[in-house]
Amino acid sequence: MFENWKLAALGGLGGAAIAVVIVLILAATGTLPVSHAASDARIHDYLLRNPGILVDMSNRLQADQAAQEDARRQRAVDKIGLKAFFDPKLAFVTGPTDAKITVVEFFDYNCPYCRASLPAMKKFYSAHKKDARFAFIEFPIKGENSIIAAHAAIAARKQPDKYLAFYFALMDEQDLATPDLVFSVARKAGLNVEKLKQDMMDKSVDASIKAAHDLAMAAKIDGTPAFIINGRMREGAINDTILSKLAGEHR
Repeated sequence: MFENWKLAALGGLGGAAIAVVIVLILAATGTLPVSHAASDARIHDYLLRNPGILVDMSNRLQADQAAQEDARRQRAVDKIGLKAFFDPKLAFVTGPTDAKITVVEFFDYNCPYCRASLPAMKKFYSAHKKDARFAFIEFPIKGENSIIAAHAAIAARKQPDKYLAFYFALMDEQDLATPDLVFSVARKAGLNVEKLKQDMMDKSVDASIKAAHDLAMAAKIDGTPAFIINGRMREGAINDTILSKLAGEHR
């Protein structure tokens, strides 16, 4: 998929535009003499001998675009302010209010990258639940099963001492989070499932999901997982090293 993206990115530039860009780069760096710049045949032959140039250009383009997107999201988060992400109307919030470490996660229970981030999140929560403030935000974007799972999780907040056990257990599943699996996990996590099903019908659950989507849109978040750690925005899966590094950068 990544290789296809690179080809698509280059293809989007158009053959003529690519040739012009390559010529300008090569001529400017002295790799291709200016006198050769107008020769399509020479350009063609040069690229055939040096195909890695296109790959390098694509990699650079991808890195630049990713950096621009990251900067755009960070500006949005800075403008919104961290307080908005710790609103109990849209997040399950836990930890001391004066904590120096803050961790926000937007997630979908059927997101493979969210699941891949679970070991780091679980380990970090266990180590810092007394000195860090966490905001867990259901952000279902992967279809009807994810929406139902999010409804159940938000309803589980009405049994607050069971929410985290449910979150960790459901995120640790390998199978699709279907209703049957969701309720099975809920029961194993100690939730009163009949109460859970009733609470899922409360209008506040839909309001919470809408609020999460609205906040994600304002923060330019369009994928999961998305983390905001000590005010620093980061999309994509994380591991122990990344999480520890971000948590150590107090702002």
